Amino acid sequence: MTSTPAAYLHVVRSGALTTVQDAGRPGWAHLGVGRSGALDAPAARLANRLVGNPPGAAVLETTLTGCAVRPDRPVVAVVGGAGCPVRVDGRPVAWGEPVRVPAGAVLEAGPAVTGLRSYLAFAGGLEPDAVLGSRSADILSGLGPAPLGAGDTVPLGDPAKPSDLVEPGDLVGPSRPAGPGSAVELGDPAKRRGPAGRCGPPAAAGPVPWPGAPVELVLPVHLGPRHDWFTAPALRTLLTADYRVSPHSNRIGLRTEGPALERSRTEELPSEGVVLGAIQVPPDGRPVVFLHDHPTTGGYPVVGVVAERALAGAAQAVPGTRLRFVRA
Repeated sequence: MTSTPAAYLHVVRSGALTTVQDAGRPGWAHLGVGRSGALDAPAARLANRLVGNPPGAAVLETTLTGCAVRPDRPVVAVVGGAGCPVRVDGRPVAWGEPVRVPAGAVLEAGPAVTGLRSYLAFAGGLEPDAVLGSRSADILSGLGPAPLGAGDTVPLGDPAKPSDLVEPGDLVGPSRPAGPGSAVELGDPAKRRGPAGRCGPPAAAGPVPWPGAPVELVLPVHLGPRHDWFTAPALRTLLTADYRVSPHSNRIGLRTEGPALERSRTEELPSEGVVLGAIQVPPDGRPVVFLHDHPTTGGYPVVGVVAERALAGAAQAVPGTRLRFVRA
């Protein structure tokens, strides 16, 4: 029997797209279920670390225009990932650092100044119902909680006991510009944990930089499994040409603008399994890099695969960002 949550996060403004994401649901592709999860996984993990959560705790992922939420109990929160202005009840507060949000106050992550996706972590995490072991929303399949809208509520998890929290005055920092080179405060890992199995904000400080949004996105490629369906000049083009990130990109895939890749084989390809980072080439010849909400099968040839560790930059690459594929 599921216990009734003691507190909720109320959505005041949902922005262009705000979803709940955690580490995703890997291991279900054989049943046609994609992985999902935070697109910029390192940013989500760091945000969780700053409020004392386990790295895979559920957070809010918001795209481009930010969002605004109101907790009905006091909570420690961090807004990280894409640089953006952060306010509590209209008052500027720190980006990328733990901030105490009083009960009933509105925490707002403004439009992205650098990057594309911001992450809002809350001490105790978010606890919508899990599906196949994950609380992540999958835009393609519809699994998990639906994208959030104004008036929606999300259950808040239990934070650490009050004695384990840092005093509010130690958590709220001055407003500062967000973006590449911004630093956050972290302390001794042994001091970041609350009681066993509980969550809470860090208790000490030391500078750690947030990764900046890419000015140029460079994606290392392992060719295959269907690179032999393309001409030799097409493969040279893939690995030498300049592409741009298309505004039609989303959580399913990063679409590109640039030279088309010519196929050497034009017959139909039976649908086959595809993985995170696969570079599929649709009929227009322009590569699409599959991201976390990608389908698990596809009928267009996959010319190569980008390693997962390189995909965090793709999550923060704004439309128009220069993109190069290089041989891994």
